[in-house]
Amino acid sequence: MQVLRTPDERFDDLEGFPFAPHYTEIADQDGGTLRVHHLDEGPADGEVVLLLHGEPSWCYLYRKMIPVLSAAGLRSIAPDLVGFGRSDKPAAREDYTYARHVEWMRSLLFDELDLRGITLVCQDWGGLVGLRLVAEHPDRFARVVAANTFLPVGNTPPGEAFLNWRRFSQEVETFPTGFIINGGCTTDLAPDVIAAYDAPFPDETYKEGARQFPTLVPATPDDPASDANRAAWKVLERFDRPFLTAFGDSDPITGGSDAPLQARIPGAAGQPHTTIVGGGHFIQEDRGEELAAVVVDFVGANPA
Repeated sequence: MQVLRTPDERFDDLEGFPFAPHYTEIADQDGGTLRVHHLDEGPADGEVVLLLHGEPSWCYLYRKMIPVLSAAGLRSIAPDLVGFGRSDKPAAREDYTYARHVEWMRSLLFDELDLRGITLVCQDWGGLVGLRLVAEHPDRFARVVAANTFLPVGNTPPGEAFLNWRRFSQEVETFPTGFIINGGCTTDLAPDVIAAYDAPFPDETYKEGARQFPTLVPATPDDPASDANRAAWKVLERFDRPFLTAFGDSDPITGGSDAPLQARIPGAAGQPHTTIVGGGHFIQEDRGEELAAVVVDFVGANPA
């Protein structure tokens, strides 16, 4: 596996991002290793809040939430998925599979960091990976907050908004990361924030993971990941630990996906599910502090 590594200087002096990097070596599932990045903020003995980003962002997305969580005595762990942020980036599209993304995060979070009593906060692909981890290792998790995410098995056709996005992601000559994230927000991002989302990708060769993600979402019943996601749902349909949905009201990609999570997961019963007004797909940008407050209240109301 050929691996690219974004130069550190690309991450110097990013707007609103004073956090120290942490790096861990994990197996790449191809006989080599990958260096994976995460943030570790807040009190070391605080309850762990695992912040999982999605496509095509990185842990910079959680910069508005981390100070709120830290002030509440919670420990934030925010990884960069392989292919994103400060994590290593395999150079070939075929190096990226749904199963590998799940295994790469499992290796980091459980084999290396040995996290337990986790409150998962997941958005976009953070949920497609994170909810698989919950299903495969339920005893590691104390609570879940799902924000603008879902766990598809391919039984229903994806909506037009997703199909348009997938087509764009494959056909556009230059994959405009910051522009994409700005387009998924209800607020206009400042130029230095857009630049921070572009920072992990010096050129197009670094973007194979971002290009591949839309094609890995199960969209047909025989998708390579469909059976594993069906198996995950069988576990989630018995998962009775506290489960909250906190979706934005302005996300055309995942709008309505909170309903099956609420209906099918026992731990969602009786929880104060919320729709955050003014939240686009990247709700952490639009309403990050508000979402963080929802997480703090949820942890406080559901002691482990």
